[in-house]
Amino acid sequence: MRCLFLIMLTVFSIFSSAGFSEAQFAPALYVFGDSLVDVGNNNYLPLSLAKANHPHYGIDFANHKPTGRFSNGKNAADFIAEKLGLPTSPPYLFLVSKDNKNNVSFMDGVSFASAGAGIFDGTDERFKQSIPLTKQVDYYTFVHGQMTQEAGAAALQKHLSKSIFAVVIGSNDIFGYFEKSDLRKKSTPQQYVDSMVFSLKVQLQRFYDHGARKFEFVGLGAPGCCPAFRLKNQTECFVEINYWSAKYNEGLQSMLKEWQSENKDIRYSYFDTYAALIHLTQNPASYGFTEVKAACCGLGELKAKAPCLPVSGLCSNREDHIFWDQFHPTEAASRIFVERIFNGPSTYTSPITLKQLVAA
Repeated sequence: MRCLFLIMLTVFSIFSSAGFSEAQFAPALYVFGDSLVDVGNNNYLPLSLAKANHPHYGIDFANHKPTGRFSNGKNAADFIAEKLGLPTSPPYLFLVSKDNKNNVSFMDGVSFASAGAGIFDGTDERFKQSIPLTKQVDYYTFVHGQMTQEAGAAALQKHLSKSIFAVVIGSNDIFGYFEKSDLRKKSTPQQYVDSMVFSLKVQLQRFYDHGARKFEFVGLGAPGCCPAFRLKNQTECFVEINYWSAKYNEGLQSMLKEWQSENKDIRYSYFDTYAALIHLTQNPASYGFTEVKAACCGLGELKAKAPCLPVSGLCSNREDHIFWDQFHPTEAASRIFVERIFNGPSTYTSPITLKQLVAA
C-alpha cells in the first residue's frame, strides 16, 4: 500500500513539475469576437476579403501553413484554451460545413469569432463580409437549441454555467469611426463609444438568457500604436484613437459592474489590454522584444503600407516583434497577454483573473 502511495505521489509530482497543475479545467470555451481570436471562420465566407488563408500566415504554426489565424502561429484563443486545459474551440462555420466529416457536437466549445466583425453591423464594409456580433449571438442561440436537444435543459445549464465565454470585440468599430467621415457627422466620439457599450450590453443579455454565466472580457488595446496607425502619424502612436479606445474601456467596465448587479449569478474577468500593450511597448527588452513599431510581415515603411501577403517582406525573428502585421500581435505577444489574462497581476485583470473565474 505504501509503495502504491509513493508511486502515485511521484506521478503527481511529475505532472505538477511539467506544468499540468497550472491548467484550470472548464468544460468548454465559447469564443466571440474579431480577427484577434478568429481561428478560421472567415475561410468559409465566400465574399470576405479578410482571410488569413495564404502565406506568410501560419509560418510558425505546427504544420507551417496558414490556418485562418491572423498570426504567424497561435493567437489568443489558442492560448486561452490551453490555459483551460482544452483544445482550441473549432470554427462554427467549419463544424456546420461539408468539410467536417465528424458528428457535430457543440458541447466541447465553439468559436464564432470573425475577422472584420464589430459590435455594430456593417463594420466589415471594407472587407465585404464578416460575422458581426449580432450574427455570432444568433448562431450561438441556434447552437444552444441543438445542445438542449442533445443534453437536456438541466444538464446543459450546468454545463454552460461552468463554461467560459470569451468576448474580444470592438476594435473594428473604433477603426470604422475614424475612417468614415459619415459616422463622425452622425455622432460625437463620446456618443459613439457610449452606443458601442449599450449595444454590447444588449448582446450580453442574450448570452445570459441562453445559459452563459462566466465571461472573460478583453478590452480594447491601443490601436493607435499599431503599425498601420503609426504609419499615418510619422511612426508615433495616433493619440486620438487611443484616447477614445480608453474611453470605451472605461464605459465597458462601468457597464459590466451594472450588468452584474442586475444578474447576480454572473461572474466575469476583465483584461486591460490597453495598459498591457502600452507597458509592453515601453518595456520591450524585459520581454525579449526589440521591435515595437514595425510589423513583421508587410510592405513599405514599418511594413505597414500593405497587409501581410505572399510577396511581403518577412522578419527573420518573429519572437522579437510585438506586431505580426498591420494590426495583429505576433504569437509571442499573444502568449504574454494571455499569461496576464490568466494569472494577473491585478494591474491588468479585474475584479478577478481568468484562473480565479474558472474556480469561482
